[in-house]
Amino acid sequence: MSTDNLNKLFEDLKDTFDLEEPSSDHTKRFLNKLNNKSNIVSNNKSKSRHLWKPMLGIAASIMLIVTLFITNNKQDSVRDLASVSPEMAQTQTFFTNTITEELKKIEQASNPETKLIIKDALIQIKKLEIDYDNLKVDLTKSGDDNRVIYAMIKNFQNRIDILQNTLTHIENIKQLNNLNNENNTTI
Repeated sequence: MSTDNLNKLFEDLKDTFDLEEPSSDHTKRFLNKLNNKSNIVSNNKSKSRHLWKPMLGIAASIMLIVTLFITNNKQDSVRDLASVSPEMAQTQTFFTNTITEELKKIEQASNPETKLIIKDALIQIKKLEIDYDNLKVDLTKSGDDNRVIYAMIKNFQNRIDILQNTLTHIENIKQLNNLNNENNTTI
């Protein structure tokens, strides 16, 4: 719109304008209303801020609990032979009990002459235990693969074989010592 058109528009509307002046307290009432509305808005904002703080704390706590739960489930999810079936649980119990008994026998038969043999056997047992831990991970990944189950059973058998061979060597050493002692006393 050009300036001439604007001037013409104002001249045409000149008599229709409201020429009354507002009352003297109009400005005061307007400012009061404006202040009241800004207080209401600021109160709502501060209330919402105060509501978010506890909610954020609760959300953080829930996330922490969920994370811990998931982490524990991952650690517990590694399966061993006993988790395959009740029969395998009995098998595992049998092997662990046998290994424990053999270790007790070796501990009782320990002496300075057999210390080296026992130390070597325990190193081999430790290696087999590490292999068993790897087999547990493989069992979890493979979903009860029979080859892994057989490997776990073979691992137990190998441990028992090592312990029994160690006991046999210890017995042989004892017999040799007894023969040497008899020969020494008869001479």
